Amino acid sequence: MATWHDGFFFKDESLVFELIRVMAKALEHGADLGESLSTAFRIKQKEGDQQVLLQAWYEEWRKVGARIEKIGDKCLAKGHKVSARDAYLRASEYYRAADFYLHDNPKNPAILELWDRMDSCFERARKLSIPSFEAIQIPYEGPTLPGYFCPAGKKGKRPPTIIIHQGFDGTIQELYLGYGKDAVRRGYNCLIFEGPGHGSVIRKQGLPFRYDWEKVVTPVVDYALKRRDVDPKRIALIGLSMGGYLGPRAAAYDHRIAALVANAGVFDNWATTYDRLGMKREELIKLIQDKPEEVNTMSWEGAKANITSFWGLTNGLWTFGAESPVELNLKQAKMTLADCAHLISCPTLVIDSDAEQFFSGQPKKLYDALKCPKTYMVFKTGEGSELHCQAGGQLLGNQHIFDWLDETFAGIKR
Repeated sequence: MATWHDGFFFKDESLVFELIRVMAKALEHGADLGESLSTAFRIKQKEGDQQVLLQAWYEEWRKVGARIEKIGDKCLAKGHKVSARDAYLRASEYYRAADFYLHDNPKNPAILELWDRMDSCFERARKLSIPSFEAIQIPYEGPTLPGYFCPAGKKGKRPPTIIIHQGFDGTIQELYLGYGKDAVRRGYNCLIFEGPGHGSVIRKQGLPFRYDWEKVVTPVVDYALKRRDVDPKRIALIGLSMGGYLGPRAAAYDHRIAALVANAGVFDNWATTYDRLGMKREELIKLIQDKPEEVNTMSWEGAKANITSFWGLTNGLWTFGAESPVELNLKQAKMTLADCAHLISCPTLVIDSDAEQFFSGQPKKLYDALKCPKTYMVFKTGEGSELHCQAGGQLLGNQHIFDWLDETFAGIKR
């Protein structure tokens, strides 16, 4: 069935999705449509050779990021603080986009350079933002995890708090634009954080993803409970994208979480790999055990098929700290909720989408495995929010998510 996003600007679906992802930030002044489309137009001229195209993606987003950052500097120097804030937000997002496909070479200096410029622009925007929000550091096994705390309401009040984390590739800066500001408008505190495998934690600390995500979320909840503005009985957790596995995994073992949202729900994070190969989980495990080099070769050959496959493998090797596709597969194979989904006790919202392109079929499997109070929500084709994590349809997506949270917290005694 043809959908509104098929072939939008680019032939490759990964570039289509990533362009929509950038443009969606315009809702909160984190991008502008004309800047985004004109950048995409210049990139499109390079379609044909994959590596040339991805190089153009990096170069063009980097250029527009640098141009808009200079606008922010000029506005700030003249005392135009609102204009400076908006420019820095846009520049930050464009630098994030420039970095997206660079992870086939983790030693590429552009990865850290772009991150620093992205983070610097966002920090300057944060300091100019009204209402203000706080940059935080959360104690975690020696190092700390960076995040933001966005307070809602008046001092002395303890509204519900929503903890949010990303999945395979997102940033806390995106979470602020996509969820943090909306949470505050609706009267929620919002605590956004990076865990191992995310953002600066993989780039600066070198900490890769771990399957036992409760070891990550529990210190975050500990931190939240030490704050006077957090109600200990009303803490929700939202996990986005691959976070649809990570969040439920944490909620299975930390029952201080009063409500859970898996967007999208993920029962078996490895299923994306073995389903794509037309194999069952046990078959791929046996193949890895019997013929590891064949699996490595097959994985690299598959990465040539399209940009999504190339990006998924290269970003996975980096963020999981794996030396080979076989090692990556074995790490991802641990990411299943088969042995713990039944332990989740809090009300849980599992989100699915008709055009879900990364975890097709997984949300329903998670929903069926749950024994707790549960809701299954599907974003339908034709509504404009049917892509992964409602990309391009954030307003409708947030409406349904926050309305569900409103109703769920209304039933929790304070």
